[in-house]
Amino acid sequence: MKVNVIIEKDNHGYYAFCPELKGCHSQGNSLEEVLENIKEAVELYLEILSEDERKHHLSKEILTTFIEVKIA
Repeated sequence: MKVNVIIEKDNHGYYAFCPELKGCHSQGNSLEEVLENIKEAVELYLEILSEDERKHHLSKEILTTFIEVKIA
């Protein structure tokens, strides 16, 4: 099963969250660590859901893009 994960990096390390699963997030000191941690968080989150709840949450369409903006 595949889920979307968004990862952000700042001065304190890496932060990851799954937009389909509200409240499912994790952090780590490296990219490898945060990926391992968010995978565990998603697996635990999905374990407590019923099959219907899993289908509902994971059927959301997540799109990402970027826009260009002008700064005055």
